[in-house]
Amino acid sequence: MNARSLPIPTTSSGSLLSILFATLVLLGGCATERGVALPEFDDWRARLAILTAIEQWSFSGRIGVSNATDGFNGRLRWRQNVDQFEASVSGPLGAGAISIAGDAQAVVIDEGDGNVLRMTEPEFELQLRYGWTIPVESLRYWALGIPDPGQPAHMDFGEGGTVTRIAQAGWIVEIPQYREGGGQLMPRRITAVNGDSRVRLVIDNWVFY
Repeated sequence: MNARSLPIPTTSSGSLLSILFATLVLLGGCATERGVALPEFDDWRARLAILTAIEQWSFSGRIGVSNATDGFNGRLRWRQNVDQFEASVSGPLGAGAISIAGDAQAVVIDEGDGNVLRMTEPEFELQLRYGWTIPVESLRYWALGIPDPGQPAHMDFGEGGTVTRIAQAGWIVEIPQYREGGGQLMPRRITAVNGDSRVRLVIDNWVFY
């Protein structure tokens, strides 16, 4: 499948829904792709350099998001194309799938039933709207097991140069388990906590392009 860009739309809700529907179709088509093998990681520096440079990848798995009183669990598919991402979450808030698409400038969320939101500060706006938040900008890096290069970070390391803990931007990210992905060890379980907000990822499948 050829890589596709998804610019942040500024048109009508109907156009947004069309784009987000196409996102779901695109993500569904990626589910059976085999992808390519990653170069070997000899140490942490090699791991960091290779994973930071990768422009196109995807994963599928499960996500749980919660605060002190509320939250949800669902299936997650995420595809990254340079600075743009496309994701779908099935089953949140007792509903069907929601779609999320964005880049460094904004994030568009389709909640279903014609309700489409455009957020320029997604972490803050999600907290205001739902009471929980997802670190959208940094999650793409943490999922790979590396820190967000745009902010200072403190890290703890395990065997083979893998990161087991990242403290960054007020979040504590724990990566207790890795498994094979693209021929190398990639994160399997990730937990990110910031105050009452908690995000849990279990990644079942990695694909690199």
